[in-house]
Amino acid sequence: MIAIFDYGAGNLRSVANTLEEIGARFEVVRDAAGLRRAAKIILPGVGHFGQIMRALDAGGVRSVLVERIRAGVPYLGICLGLQVLFRASEEAPELAGLGLFEETVKRFSAATRVPHMGWNALEPVRACRLLRGLPETPFVYFAHSYYVPVVEATAAVTHYAVPYTSLLEQDNVFGVQFHPEKSGRVGLAVMKNFVEFDGC
Repeated sequence: MIAIFDYGAGNLRSVANTLEEIGARFEVVRDAAGLRRAAKIILPGVGHFGQIMRALDAGGVRSVLVERIRAGVPYLGICLGLQVLFRASEEAPELAGLGLFEETVKRFSAATRVPHMGWNALEPVRACRLLRGLPETPFVYFAHSYYVPVVEATAAVTHYAVPYTSLLEQDNVFGVQFHPEKSGRVGLAVMKNFVEFDGC
């Protein structure tokens, strides 16, 4: 079962519509028991880093989410769902992220127009399982004011004032800064590649 985790503010309907369009079976879950049943987990993220971390803590699912990811369950974080994988974010420095990656999520500089909103290119820096079958530099849709720096697990970058991680892949962990559910055919292909991922 693919679980879309509902923390109270995610873009669930659009993600669900995308999965329905590609014929994937899924369930919306809201608690630790739902995460434990899941064969794959999708965390769609819109809103504020502090809001999502408080919601995960209030629901008692932070440790379960980390446990499931570390156990090898394929995970896809979308936008904020990517950012929560990191130790911290400048958006809410008083709150810890999930800490699966050590770096801190950064805010675009004051000299940059934010949010970064609209279509931009993905530039793969190594083989990307989520981009299988797609053009060399596909265009996707973004809407964000904070970004993940380039790290060892970065699989594709996007340039907006600075190069940043727009796609992360490491073992069973996937994260995209863009919104596949708003990225047309490319987004459908990315979601289909995750759904068809059968292990490392």
